[in-house]
Amino acid sequence: MTQTELPPLRAAIVPVTPLQQNCTLIWCTATMRAAVIDPGGDLPRIKAAIAQTGVTVDKILLTHGHIDHAGEAKALADDLGVPIEGPHEADRFWLARLDEDGRTYGIRGQVFEPDRWLVEGDTVTVGDLTLDVYETPGHTLGHVIFHHAPSKFAQVGDVLFQGSVGRSDLAGGNHKQLIETIVTKLWPLGDDTSFIPGHGNPSTFAHERAHNMFVSDRALAAE
Repeated sequence: MTQTELPPLRAAIVPVTPLQQNCTLIWCTATMRAAVIDPGGDLPRIKAAIAQTGVTVDKILLTHGHIDHAGEAKALADDLGVPIEGPHEADRFWLARLDEDGRTYGIRGQVFEPDRWLVEGDTVTVGDLTLDVYETPGHTLGHVIFHHAPSKFAQVGDVLFQGSVGRSDLAGGNHKQLIETIVTKLWPLGDDTSFIPGHGNPSTFAHERAHNMFVSDRALAAE
């Protein structure tokens, strides 16, 4: 009898808010300890996913401070009794206006300050897993991504999507900086890296380098 070894990291996407943001539940299969990434809203749906997977959530991780990613982070943290880690402090502007933006978008938003701001070179732990933090500005000034090298997995928030890139027309956004972030921070992580974006379907860096209309190798060579 052969025993199939579980991958060290597993992830489940929970679409939340009217903007269909990919809240992501990631967990360590060895310990069943978990983190919720970007709980923007719809807490009953997130809690149902936690219960279904049978994990214990130890923390909340944030890629950036936009309402659809962070609106209900504090509410969930208070309910579960866990800390919030991320984003970079440059997104303090967005976290300070979550209530105002919540009214605009019809999403519950609660202002807070995370327990830990993150910077390039930091790591975050989830059970036995250690994820590397990269500063990835361009969509917002304080955007970060999380990368688990052994699993060839990244959660990239609103930097890169399947077939597209994050918008750069909001405060702190910069399209040129966003493209530079993708090329200098994401691509070096490896073509075989799979990623979950903030919206839409997962993809791989190889697929985006071949087909993405904004950042494929062909598109960038033509600039």
